Amino acid sequence: MSKIVIISGSPSETSRLNGITDYVSEQLYQAGVDVEWIRVHKLPPEDLIHTRFDSPAIQAANRAIEEADGVVVATPIYKASYTGVIKTFLDLIPQKGLEGKTVLPLAIGGTIAHLLAIDFALKPVLSALGARNIFTGAYVVDSQVQRDESNRFTLADEIRERLNHTVREFVRDVQLLRGKRDTVSP
Repeated sequence: MSKIVIISGSPSETSRLNGITDYVSEQLYQAGVDVEWIRVHKLPPEDLIHTRFDSPAIQAANRAIEEADGVVVATPIYKASYTGVIKTFLDLIPQKGLEGKTVLPLAIGGTIAHLLAIDFALKPVLSALGARNIFTGAYVVDSQVQRDESNRFTLADEIRERLNHTVREFVRDVQLLRGKRDTVSP
């Protein structure tokens, strides 16, 4: 079974990004994929800020990434870039920590004007971490994710359709690469 790690770079428990990542997670489960979460805001802040590579929490998160076949990197976009919370964690991933991984970037922002933040801000960092198979990803405008009084999220039909397609392609690619690795392994 393929394993995917979802790295959520939201600094907030109530972020609309959770509506997107929860939806993607459900689609991954339905595809028969094992999903593990790294919610960066729940990692020890001192370990992130002081770049403590030897932190047990950071080491556990990096081990999860190392054992994964694919990685979803999700972030809100603030001031045309990913969050500082996710940047502190990405700095703690080993230099080639995403090598051989299929990576799916997801982002949410207040306006379509930040659409290219995935391409111009996030993808270069993912590339620097060794990722070569980076999907186009999905950018969502926060008005396309509604939250009700119970903190449950509803995604616009267009977003669900885009995410369904993107996740199907991502899973297919992850499984294809895993199959190639399995046939090469002794």
